[in-house]
Amino acid sequence: MTKILIAEDERDIRDLITFTLRFAGYEVVAASNGEDAVTLAKQENPDLILMDVRMPRMTGYEACAEIKADPALQDTPVMFLSAKGQESEIQAGLSAGATEYLLKPFAPDQLTTRIQTILAKYGK
Repeated sequence: MTKILIAEDERDIRDLITFTLRFAGYEVVAASNGEDAVTLAKQENPDLILMDVRMPRMTGYEACAEIKADPALQDTPVMFLSAKGQESEIQAGLSAGATEYLLKPFAPDQLTTRIQTILAKYGK
């Protein structure tokens, strides 16, 4: 089963994404901050990581850069989920190593479609 790590500090959003992805048939592991996301990524070796940008203890950008610095995780695709849609924010996310940057709010089917596209691209 395809495993997806979600890093989102807002519980309602994290729960909604978890429900959506489990309903779509994915195994889901969730973190509430960037630091826990890095730890879980190393423990769980997910097929994809969905990460908020603004989180406590470590931003999504910092967490992504740390994950991408790990040889065991460097090829794991990361998608940022953020309400910050400025071009500079998007570029910062891509520079940190993200594959994709999805703006909030998004529809559940839009999220699952983007996930399927990324997983297909990475052969997962």
